[in-house]
Amino acid sequence: MTIGGVGRFIVQQGFIAFGAAVTALGYSIFQIPFDITAGGLSGLAIILNHFSGWPEGTMFLIMNIPLVILGYFYLGRWRFILSVFLSLIVFSVLTDCFVYALPRTISDYPITDNMLLNAIYAGITFGIGNGLIFRAGGCFPGTTIIGRIIQNKTGIPLSQTFLMTDALIIFTAGIVFGWELALLALISLFFSGFAADFIVEGPSQIRSAMLITEKPDELKSALMSGLGKGMTQWQVAGGYTGQSRTLLYCIIHRSQVNDLKYIVGQTDPYAFVVIGVAHQAIGGTAFPKVKTRQIK
Repeated sequence: MTIGGVGRFIVQQGFIAFGAAVTALGYSIFQIPFDITAGGLSGLAIILNHFSGWPEGTMFLIMNIPLVILGYFYLGRWRFILSVFLSLIVFSVLTDCFVYALPRTISDYPITDNMLLNAIYAGITFGIGNGLIFRAGGCFPGTTIIGRIIQNKTGIPLSQTFLMTDALIIFTAGIVFGWELALLALISLFFSGFAADFIVEGPSQIRSAMLITEKPDELKSALMSGLGKGMTQWQVAGGYTGQSRTLLYCIIHRSQVNDLKYIVGQTDPYAFVVIGVAHQAIGGTAFPKVKTRQIK
């Protein structure tokens, strides 16, 4: 492994540990005190704590042991263990530490008694932590392991597996704690997914535009002059008519969408335009050459 590779690995593990810590903090502040069980084994740990009194972090760790063993055999062996072990330990240990220490160190703990705010910020913090873990190449333990195994064996998408498992846990929480808390848990689950996607993919600041036109030279010149953007072109044929057309493809800023539509309307009003959402456009100098040396 190169020195650059070692440094990258250390940074990734740092992000995984930090993400797990953020998740544990939000879980301890916003979910546990109010029994907001937003799905997953973390939600199940709150339900079990209601009946047994066992610490949530400890139960989360215990419930994950058989899942980690299954993941070892079905999801990549030691490579999988490495990706999930750090987040599991940090989350479980810090959860129990936070639950014990926060009421003794913060005079106005919990921060707010507003249940809606707790549900929203529970989802945001949980999602941010998970997003940091996923972005660093890690895997947050729990139902994620179950979903990935089911996906590999049956082809069922992860989203459907999460929907079934989280719905079952939230339904159970509704029976135990009441349906109002179950509804709040759904809100928390929604914000968690939104926040995780935002952290992993970043804000959508750019758009991809595909334009099918019979006036490629005029349109290309107008767009390059009006928007200052380069573009790529292909020769394409209509699936029904078989007539030859030119497809122009370019990346623009979100604020340039209306300008693009105006330019197209003025230059070739019969052009067919598709505008899509893109998260990153990388190329050219965006990939600097990094010199590394081998570790002897």
